[in-house]
Amino acid sequence: MRILVVGKGGREHALLRAFSESPDAPELFCFPGSDAIFEIARPVEADGLESLVAWMKANAIDLCVAGEESYLVKGEGLANLCEEAGIPCWGPHKQSAQLEASKEFAKGFMERHSIPTGRAVATASLEEAREVIGGQYPVVLKFDGLAAGKGVAVCLEESQGEAFLDEVFVQQRFGEGRVLVEEFLTGPEVSIFAAVVDDGYLIFTPARDYKRIGEGDAGDNTGGMGAVASRRLIPSETLERIEREIVAPTVAGLRSEGLPYRGFLYFGLMLTPDGPKVIEYNCRFGDPECQAVMPLVTGDLAGFCRAGAEGELRPELLDFDEGWSVCVVLASAGYPASSRSGDRIAGLDQVGDARVYHAGTRRSGEDWETAGGRVLAVVAGGPERKAAVDAAHAATDRVRFDGMQRRRDIGILHFENA
Repeated sequence: MRILVVGKGGREHALLRAFSESPDAPELFCFPGSDAIFEIARPVEADGLESLVAWMKANAIDLCVAGEESYLVKGEGLANLCEEAGIPCWGPHKQSAQLEASKEFAKGFMERHSIPTGRAVATASLEEAREVIGGQYPVVLKFDGLAAGKGVAVCLEESQGEAFLDEVFVQQRFGEGRVLVEEFLTGPEVSIFAAVVDDGYLIFTPARDYKRIGEGDAGDNTGGMGAVASRRLIPSETLERIEREIVAPTVAGLRSEGLPYRGFLYFGLMLTPDGPKVIEYNCRFGDPECQAVMPLVTGDLAGFCRAGAEGELRPELLDFDEGWSVCVVLASAGYPASSRSGDRIAGLDQVGDARVYHAGTRRSGEDWETAGGRVLAVVAGGPERKAAVDAAHAATDRVRFDGMQRRRDIGILHFENA
């Protein structure tokens, strides 16, 4: 089997490593990829989606896997172009990917299908947003389009809200777009991932990520500073309720609205006092949750995704470890406001059995150096959470580079009473 993964970060590195461990040892390719990814997957020369799909067709690619969300909605859409070329694609069509690409579309979809979520109002200007907020904080503000995980602000006070609205409407940091003013929900968060194939689905291992840069959930929002994953993360009855009230209605809603879906679907949830509610959808695996979840998945992931892309859900191809996995992200100096590149990374040969996924690195001779905001993800597991936490942090202690930022409470915070 010949598989091409589209993307370049830690999530794609984790997916490709999982594919490489599938029984049939598929031949792997990646676009645009990275130096670390190219150690397990061959690079592809292309200058856009159309030339990439033409390359896949000419080189008899059996399966295209969408990693990064932007390719799903760019141009005509990756999955749409693959379908025209007769290439199975594990990733939804452009029209279906609006669940992630437009927060306003997603909110309307949830309302139409009675899927529990917070109340929200879409606004088109700074003045309109201020009027809807009405000085009532806390509130959640969401840029309507894609923003690489940076388009959501949990605003506890007016100064935070004004700063975000300035970024969106005045600086236009994310481009033109509307802002959803959304109800502030309380409770622990959880990430649920489902492999969706038409009207069927398989729920993967639940995870929880840590979005703030600082320990104790302090500081600015990031793309994710770590994650913990386990099938024991939440009670089985809670997962059953999530499936019944959220996952199943979402899949049924997609079918009823004629929105084709074959691929991973992420449900970002808040476990509120009134029950689980959807914060957001992502039309791909989360990052860094993917790095935490993939080591717990065994079996034939490559075969599973290819069958799914061809319209057949085959859960018997996969097994899920009942233990725990902890992912600690290492970020560069200045992140998330900026990032510094060119710092030499030491200690990668000393992490033992832990897995290291590269997100923002590049080769410099025989060495690795930083080349992005989130640089590495160090992942370790164990039969119990404490064992996984201890192993992940011990391995992370061996890696170092100038300006390195990390959180030492990953897998610990939010589990004080567990």
